[in-house]
Order: sequence, then structure tokens, then C-alpha cells
Amino acid sequence: MSALSRASDTTACLSLLHRLPTSPLPSNLTNTVPLCSFKFHINHRCRHRHRHSLISPPLLKTPNPFPSMAHSNNPSSDTVDPTCAEIIVVRHGETVWNVDGRLQGHIDVELNEVGREQAAVVADRLSREFKVSAVYSSDLKRAFETAEKIAATCGIAEVIKDPDLRERHLGDLQGLVLQEAAKVSAVAYRAFKSHRTNQDIPGGGESLDKLYDRCTSSLERIAAKHTGERVVVVTHGGVIRELYQRACPNGKSGGRVLNTSINIFHISDGDRWTIKTWGDVSHLNETGYLNSGFGGDKTSG
Repeated sequence: MSALSRASDTTACLSLLHRLPTSPLPSNLTNTVPLCSFKFHINHRCRHRHRHSLISPPLLKTPNPFPSMAHSNNPSSDTVDPTCAEIIVVRHGETVWNVDGRLQGHIDVELNEVGREQAAVVADRLSREFKVSAVYSSDLKRAFETAEKIAATCGIAEVIKDPDLRERHLGDLQGLVLQEAAKVSAVAYRAFKSHRTNQDIPGGGESLDKLYDRCTSSLERIAAKHTGERVVVVTHGGVIRELYQRACPNGKSGGRVLNTSINIFHISDGDRWTIKTWGDVSHLNETGYLNSGFGGDKTSG
């Protein structure tokens, strides 16, 4: 089966702030979800099984980050469509290596103090706005610590670890500063930058196709267990970009995935994916964030 060429990688229309802890988000910073076709797709990575991939609505621009699910005193606001699972996917909080521009991959780096503040803020928001049935996480510390804070604040007894939610393994590049990687490990860097999605990275690193297969399969397993429920999944920037590709295979790029950004997927009928909210960081008014989004863009580490 022939593969379609990759859709042009276009940055999502978000105006990002400088990282100033006391600066509020401007009023014009709202969720923007790129237009995505939802006809039958044969994806450029031969992801041929996925007939139902769409973004709803086609263009979401609203001051309310959760326009269709804003919680009130009405108990019905906690209701999830009984035919689908609602999965709130959150990127982990910031780490020192994010700040340094260092590639993490599977190396088990902890949150820094800003990352812990971000985890507390997103946890508080989720506890106020959503009724959550379960919390899942990558088993790497930066994700698991974020997930533990969310679970404790939302009244969930334990976090369910899933290694398939780990970041992409970056082989010989792990631990290197991205700007130095081309000199230190040229072969691995070329593999990392390759446009071939089946290109492994020397040193045990994964291709994008392998990452895609394991993380989308993980989310579909979670969805199958929680039809009619809302769950939180805490994972990594590279993983979330692949989930976006699954939901919108021929659409524009989702852009940077910032630390503790909220991204809401609906999954139904096994293979029907819908993005309801993308890249919402309106809860980070006080803590600030890295506007480079390091590790949440093509650096995926």
C-alpha cells in the first residue's frame, strides 16, 4: 500500500507569552484547533485502519477553554457521552532538562520546582472542572509525579502506570543538549531529523512509527475500559503529538505541546477519535511556562 506524503507542518495559531510568573494570559490567547478533514484516510505512515478521525469543531476559538463542558452546579455537566470515553491528556510538568534543552527520552528526570507548581495548578483545575474516574500515567518520574498530584487532588486512590505512555526512546541522543547533538552523535542526530517515520535512532532509539503504534494502542485500550467515563492520562510531548496525528492524520500540525497543557480526546467505536480541546494552558497564569515548548515539539524528548 502506497503512503501519502506528510501534510505540511504548520504552527498552530497560538500567541505565546514570555515566561513571567506574574503575567496573566492575554484575552486573545484562546484554543485554536487546525482544520482537519474527516473523510477516509490512508495516512502517510500506512495507518490505514483509521477511518474515523476528526476534529470537532473544525476551528475552535473561544475565550472559554472548555465551551461544551464548563462545569456549573448542574450535575449533568459531569455526564460523558455513554458511547465514548473522554480522555484528558496532560503533558507532564517542567523539568530542569526541559529548561536546558536537553533530550530526555527514557531517562528518568524529575520535575523541577516550577514543574511541581504547574502540576499543582493543573490538578486544582481538573478537580474543579471535571469529575474523573481514573488517572493513568507514563511510568517515568516526570509524568508520574504530575499524575500523582492530579489523582490526589481529584480524589483518585492510585495512578495506573503504563510504560506504553513513555516518551520516545531517543537512543544515543538521550542526555545530550539538542544544540550539541549533531556534533556529539552525528549519525543518531541524522536519524532523529530524518523525514522517514520508520527510521530508528542508533543506540536503541525508536522510530516515530513505533512510538505511534504503542501510544495510540495504549489510549485505545484505556478508552475500551472506560466507555462512558472521563479519565486523565499524563504523558509526554512526543506521545501527545502522535496522538494528535492519530486523530487528525492529514491535518495541520498541532504545534507545540506545552508543559501541563490540557488536550481532550473522545474515542468511540474503537477507532473513532475526536479532539475536543487542544493545547489549553490557561491555568498557567501564575506559574508561567517555557514558551519554547522544548520537548513538546519536534524535539519530542
